[in-house]
Amino acid sequence: MTQKMPKFDPIGAEFIQNSSYTHMAPTPESLGAEPPYYLPSKADESQLIPLPEPQSVPLGHTDLRNVIEQRRSVRRYDQNAQLTLEELSYLLWMTQGIVHLSEKTGRTLRTVPSAGARHPFETYLALRRVENLEPGIYHFIPQRHSLEHVIQGEQILNALGEASGRQNHVFTCAATFIWVAIPYRTSYRYGTRAYRYIFLDAGHICQNLHLAAEAIDYGVCAIGAFNDEQVNALLKLDGKEQFVAYMATLGKKL
Repeated sequence: MTQKMPKFDPIGAEFIQNSSYTHMAPTPESLGAEPPYYLPSKADESQLIPLPEPQSVPLGHTDLRNVIEQRRSVRRYDQNAQLTLEELSYLLWMTQGIVHLSEKTGRTLRTVPSAGARHPFETYLALRRVENLEPGIYHFIPQRHSLEHVIQGEQILNALGEASGRQNHVFTCAATFIWVAIPYRTSYRYGTRAYRYIFLDAGHICQNLHLAAEAIDYGVCAIGAFNDEQVNALLKLDGKEQFVAYMATLGKKL
């Protein structure tokens, strides 16, 4: 007896078919186009906030097996605990740190894998409780291991919570990591198939955050449920050339 499958929206299935190698059109790279540039900071050098060395956070003899086995999605945080700048630096390094930079091409090798080393993500941070930093939205500049403060105030943080379906942990966390995809960085080489790789890359980044946070007794909860249009609008993104793909809250465990 053949089981009758329920009806479903065919868009996803069509995407898988149309992004297969048998349907691949020539890519910009194969046609000789110039490679995409990485986002330059809009801030003057003097306005950037340098981060401490990520090695300044002591890990001791962290057991990787224990970290993996103890990892959970954590939604309740100590609202009296502030994230230190050293801890934030360490977490950013573990999720998007540059371990090699080509001066000739600008190509980077980082602490997370990425299809073709294209690294299509920019990291934005909604910071509520970080020592010596005002609440607001920040942009991580991995080439300088620095932050730029792009939107000030707690109002934007509350708006992010509203756009995330009023999930309580978005309002109570110390920080929300917001990963913004720039698809052309990857589609330059892989065409339509790039969108498969972009979302895989997002998973690599978030898993690194989970494990890095667990090692210093912080909890993380990944967020895939949010209003795309509202979240993109908060960060002034067009939703096509740049869009929020994934988020995660972080705070000290209770």
